[in-house]
Parts: sequence; structure tokens; C-alpha cells
Amino acid sequence: MSGRVRIPALVAVLALLLPPMAAVSASAADGPPAVKLSKSQAGTGGSVTVTGSGWRPRALLMLLICGQSVPSTGVTGGTNSCANADGRAVTTDAEGRFSRKLPVAEPPVPCPCVVHVATVTGAKAEADAIFQVAGHAVEPLPAEPAGGRLSVLTDTRLDGSGGLLTWFGAPPARTLVFTVGNVGTSAVKNPVFQVGTSHGVFAPQWEEQQWRGTIQPGRKARIELPVELAAGAHGDYTVSLKYGGKVMAEQPWGVGRPWGVTLFWILVCLVVPAALFRVGMAVVDRVRPRKSARRRGLRLPEVALRLPGLRPREEARHAASPSSTLPWFAPDSDPGTAGRLSAPHDDSPTSPPTQTWKGST
Repeated sequence: MSGRVRIPALVAVLALLLPPMAAVSASAADGPPAVKLSKSQAGTGGSVTVTGSGWRPRALLMLLICGQSVPSTGVTGGTNSCANADGRAVTTDAEGRFSRKLPVAEPPVPCPCVVHVATVTGAKAEADAIFQVAGHAVEPLPAEPAGGRLSVLTDTRLDGSGGLLTWFGAPPARTLVFTVGNVGTSAVKNPVFQVGTSHGVFAPQWEEQQWRGTIQPGRKARIELPVELAAGAHGDYTVSLKYGGKVMAEQPWGVGRPWGVTLFWILVCLVVPAALFRVGMAVVDRVRPRKSARRRGLRLPEVALRLPGLRPREEARHAASPSSTLPWFAPDSDPGTAGRLSAPHDDSPTSPPTQTWKGST
């Protein structure tokens, strides 16, 4: 009896403990992505194992060793301060975890250094872990410039739409709109932003654009910067905004395929062969001999076909009818008519002589 009572009590205790545990696991999953290293220091030529958790499932990540960076400020110089040639890519599993061995290489700038992990596609996420490259120079971080500092206050968006020319392959163009605020102690005059566009896993192509105006401390301003792609561009693009060497925002941009170009080439493939066929048939019709000329050369003269005493209809019938001469003898060899060129008459000796008329001289 006591055993039966203990089982429901155990079930009740587990039911009370499971919700808090599930909440803890859910909060851990909703936390920021984390990165851990197998060692904190290694020399060039060695390797370090990088493990991570809390990332998006099936996400593509890039692992780099970067200089002049600490986890609190991030990679200040962007990927230009990282050993990009020795970076590695990894894809997280269904639970957002990964483990990858990264070769140790010296970054192009002095340490302090970090192992920088960031997403390549999709929503932006990154994490850093402190790492020391043995034998590499170490210098203090550059002091932040005193004065005004800009921060993005609202989400970025792309204004504009494509037109008929874009449908036929013209360069797609949009306007990047965002709001920044001056969180520094002095005014910012004519700030210079960097706008980059990237396609797929390729690095952004940066272009400097200057905004004309002054932002006083504690004030905000609405910024509009033009963005343009190459002619015929289509697919999934990402527009990035950088200021002061730090990426401030990213905006996805889906560009449709220019179907007008495809339609044009289909028409060319149909019209050009048809036109060439028509031209070829015209040339063949021009150079071939005429049948009427041959028939005209084989036709007998009309005078030879005319017979005296026949009407035109009878002449045509006689000309069209074949000869009635028998094939086994010629007209002159007919035994019944040989030597007779006139109508039959009596040649007997008793017949009276034929009277002949002599004309006067």
C-alpha cells in the first residue's frame, strides 16, 4: 500500500519541477549566442577548437581571428583587421550548436585579439572570445575619438520600386532610409557613411556617401542614401551600413529577375530564323530557271500546226490527237494503197479512156 502511495507522490513532485526546468532551458535557448575556445593562447601554425551554442539551427557561420578587438567593443576595424585567408566556415546543427577546428594565424593588426564568429546569411548575429596569438605584437586599443557619436535609432528600410526599364535589365535602385541620433558631446557635421551591397556569401562592396548636414548633441536626423546595383542584377542581396569602421545596420533586398530580357531573347530566337528563311526562299526563287521558258522553246510554230481548210477548234483537236499510223508498217508500205495517191477508179482495158484537157498555150 505504501508503494502505491509513493508513486503518485513522485509524479506530483516531477510535475512541479518540470515547468521551472523547461523555463530555464527555454531562457537559455533564447539567450545570445555563445562561443568557447579549447585554449586561450596558441602560436602560428597551431590550431584551436571553437565550440558554440545558442545559434540559429542550420545557420552558416564564419570563424576568424581578428586583432585590435575585445568582446565588449567587438571588431572595431571590421573584417579588415582579421586573418581572412585562414578563416573557416561551419554550419550549426538542429540545436544551434557547432564545433570546428580553427588554424591560428596572425591578423594584419596588433593584438588584443579575439576569435570572431558571425552569421553569413540571414539575421545578423555575432559573438567574440578572447584569444592571444603567441609571438604577435600587442598594442593598446586606439582611443575613441572625442566628440559626436552617431547611433542608429530606427530600423532601416529601402524605399522605391522597379519600373519598366528595370524589367528590361536596367540597374535596380533604391533609397536607404534610417534615423540616427548624436549620443556624443559635440556636433557631427557632414558625416560620411559607407554603404555596401553583397550577394549571397560574398563580401560587401563598400561605397562612401556623405550626408550634408549637422547633427547637434542629443538630436536626431533622418538620413537617405541612394543604393544602386549593377545592370541585370537579380536575387537576394544585403545592404549594409557602416560608420566609423563599425557596421551599424543591415537590410535584406530581394531583386526580381528581369524577365523582359528573357522575352527579348526568345523573340530574337524566333524572328531571326524566320527572317533568314524568308530571305533564303526569295533568293532561291530569284535564281532558279523558269518553267515557262522551257515550254516556250519546245512548242512548234503555230504556222506548222495550221492545216488548210480546218477551223481553229479542229486544228487544236488534230494537233492534240496522236497519229493513227499502225506500228508494223509505214504508210508507203501498205499493200492495199501502194502507188495510189488518188481516189480508187477502174483500170480495166474496157473502161473508156479518160479525157484530158489541154490548156491553150
